[in-house]
Amino acid sequence: MLNIMNEKKGISLFKTYRDKFERLKSGLSKTRSGFLSGLTKITGRGRIDEEFFEELEELLITADVGVHSASRIISGLREDAKKNKLKESKDVEQCLKERILSILNSQFPISNFQFPKDSPFVIMIIGVNGSGKTTTIGKLASKYKKEGKKVLLAAGDTFRAAAIEQLEIWGERSGCPVIKHQSGADPSAVIYDAIQSVKARGYDIMIADTAGRLHTKVNLMEEMKKIKRIMGRELPGAPHEILMVLDATTGQNAISQAKLFNEAVGITGIALTKLDGTAKGGVVINIIDELKIPVKLIGVGESIEDLREFEPEPFVEALFER
Repeated sequence: MLNIMNEKKGISLFKTYRDKFERLKSGLSKTRSGFLSGLTKITGRGRIDEEFFEELEELLITADVGVHSASRIISGLREDAKKNKLKESKDVEQCLKERILSILNSQFPISNFQFPKDSPFVIMIIGVNGSGKTTTIGKLASKYKKEGKKVLLAAGDTFRAAAIEQLEIWGERSGCPVIKHQSGADPSAVIYDAIQSVKARGYDIMIADTAGRLHTKVNLMEEMKKIKRIMGRELPGAPHEILMVLDATTGQNAISQAKLFNEAVGITGIALTKLDGTAKGGVVINIIDELKIPVKLIGVGESIEDLREFEPEPFVEALFER
């Protein structure tokens, strides 16, 4: 009887994994179709020469892997060719997967969220307007709420009235209260009040929205620094995560944005949204390789389940599966 139950449990777990993998595969379909068709064309010639490597490098750059990262991968493949791991072009795919996986694993498993033992978990969400910040906050709140966590949201993007309203909608959907002030109020004051509520009412998690573009009289990066200081002053150790939300469809602009924010406040992780809407999902590789910042979450669809923790191996398998 026990063996039958274990077998059913194993089948159920495999089905859950397979379903998640298929959703990931579907979410990467635009990137995968263009990348694999190009790869098939290049490898179909059957010979490995300089033209072969040049075309492969161009294919990687087209997928937004980035010039630096693409060059590094191609250099590795040339080494593989010298060591006779690449005898024919059909051998390229496996070595290419291994090279990409090596880059993605360089920031893993620190890509996991590190919850403090004796303190509420405070996440500071940053990023430019339109990147999917509010939606990411809402999906995270829903996820943690379903896990039995007591979650508080802070509407720190006070310079955009719609941001407060959108966060309230997500708060209602997820059953999570929202600390807010009127539009145009000092964002730091909202964060201060939210921290006091977290401490007084025993919340497990606080997720704070911040502005992606402030009024011209206020410097965005200085405001981010101020919010971070207030969090740390009122709750030592906070923020425990500074999560930057990036829109994958913006490609190399996402890299530039991350560099600016990282210099100002220090990013602990990336949430890469809208991967399902671009053929340039290789930007994941570029972010990790160039910025040395872990990608912690990826968005591959509209549903709450489509915001998922980033795992290198399933990502690479989904990218290459025909």
